[in-house]
Amino acid sequence: QVQLVESGGGLVQVGGSLKLSCQAIERTSSPHIVGWFRQAPGSEREFVARIGWSGISKYYSNAVKGRFTISRDNAKNTVYLQMNSLIPEITAVYYCNADGQGTAPGYYWGQGTQVTVSS
Repeated sequence: QVQLVESGGGLVQVGGSLKLSCQAIERTSSPHIVGWFRQAPGSEREFVARIGWSGISKYYSNAVKGRFTISRDNAKNTVYLQMNSLIPEITAVYYCNADGQGTAPGYYWGQGTQVTVSS
């Protein structure tokens, strides 16, 4: 059983930055493959980025490549998503997800955190 808790969302102006955090709260300390997904109003939830358990393997969607950076600190059971040069199209609810493969989500989801980029 894994509980994922996101934080770090908010309102930011165009060109600004935000750093999202996803902390895994669980009974074991085994690191999970963790991904970020997002869902904009009126749209389906889509894959954003994924990081392997060691932090070496990283994969991004074409929409965010070069703008977002995923990282992790296994000592803190936390995965981060650094978002830079933000544009209004980034606006969405961002969800943390564990144990997925490729661009497909796994079973565990966080509650989501709202990111709004204002022009």
